[in-house]
Amino acid sequence: MSDTFIIPTLSTERLVLRAPGLQDAPQHAAFYASDRTNFVGGPLTAELAWRNLAMELGHWALRGFGRWAVTEKGNDTAIGIVGLWHPMGFPENELGWDLFDGATGKGYATEAAWAARDYAYGRLGWTTLTSMIDPRIPGPQRSPLGSAPHLTTTLIMNGLAASKSGATPARRR
Repeated sequence: MSDTFIIPTLSTERLVLRAPGLQDAPQHAAFYASDRTNFVGGPLTAELAWRNLAMELGHWALRGFGRWAVTEKGNDTAIGIVGLWHPMGFPENELGWDLFDGATGKGYATEAAWAARDYAYGRLGWTTLTSMIDPRIPGPQRSPLGSAPHLTTTLIMNGLAASKSGATPARRR
């Protein structure tokens, strides 16, 4: 753990991935109050959603990487949280994504996930990455990276299927 840490800002064609902060608490609480969070530990009260947001920042401090708040360029309101994750008990680093209401179906998860993945492989030097996906999640919401050749291995952990991604997959279309 470090006394200080820096969360880099990433940009894509349409999105900004920035440090999560207090300004994101209302969107975070609204997301975690919904039944859409059944697959990610919710629903949660506003107080527990706030603690969850604080946990996202704590992960950056403890691991040196984490998940970013995702916003549309030109609008600082969070539309989701996407990034890198490795809590105690996970077999390896994970790429995870949660898009808030109104942000799904626009390709944002794909765009943000590719940016996070490129950061993991390029900046952090990782060679593999998993995504824990509950098999009960409807198909279109399951994997923003698609089911192309880069998903090479599946494992089951706590009832979740994880697709393992190698560092040299087919690039984005």
